[in-house]
Amino acid sequence: MVERIPELTLSNGVKMPRLGFGVCLMPDGEVTSAAVLDALAVGYRNIDTAAAYGNEAGVGQGIRRAQRELGIAREEVFLSTKAWHTERGYEKTLAAFDASLDRLGLDYVDLYLIHWPANAVWHDDWRELNLETWRALEEIYASGRARAIGLSNFLAHHVQAVLDGCDVAPMVNQIEYHPGFGQVEAAKFCLERGIAVEAWSPLGRSEVLQDETIGAVAAACGKTPAQVCLRWGLQKGLVPLPKSTRRCRMEENADVFDFELSAEEMERIDALPFIGGMRFDPDTARS
Repeated sequence: MVERIPELTLSNGVKMPRLGFGVCLMPDGEVTSAAVLDALAVGYRNIDTAAAYGNEAGVGQGIRRAQRELGIAREEVFLSTKAWHTERGYEKTLAAFDASLDRLGLDYVDLYLIHWPANAVWHDDWRELNLETWRALEEIYASGRARAIGLSNFLAHHVQAVLDGCDVAPMVNQIEYHPGFGQVEAAKFCLERGIAVEAWSPLGRSEVLQDETIGAVAAACGKTPAQVCLRWGLQKGLVPLPKSTRRCRMEENADVFDFELSAEEMERIDALPFIGGMRFDPDTARS
């Protein structure tokens, strides 16, 4: 078990662990349940899922198993889920949240996110649609059923449009960010405004872990390429969300708080070209 993972404080005072555990693409049921249980046993306390992942039930099962088998109280776990783009709009989003809680088998989540922004390519009224959805999140937050609310895959202008019309500012934005590719401007925009930034796919794809520069930095640090990628994200002020179903990898990914990359090493990684990842464009993605 790793030492306690450090926390950051969101704009509303809620504390969130600075490293999370993602479950995207994990099949529901025993695979996800066992992975969540293992992650919690290792020391993770930040678990990230989404309605679109189709495994909220397994996540909830894993958390309840951790309560029974490991004595980890629900209050110790920071759990996030997200509303998919087919559930936009005030009433649909409220119903989607209720459905997520039912699948999770829990009374509340710690963070609820809008999974993707409506954009101008597919929605003439994208600003109004995002704000209508956000209004539902504000109501959920006011009810106490989500301890924090935020966004996912929102670029700077999408975030600004929400800020221009909201009563409660987003506390988090979750975006793709890893060596070789990152939503750099969106991250900078959010961090400057006190919005925490989570990084999905923080290890990119296999090409990133096989990159010569990453490998050389890892060798110099006595760490693995994956640990270097995660440390790089942490030093940028991000909250990485690595995923794995293998406990040894979970342990490796969590062992990133006992070293620091030099300014020169950070710059070398910053300079990498695109070397693998999803590289979705939230301005054009069908949503």
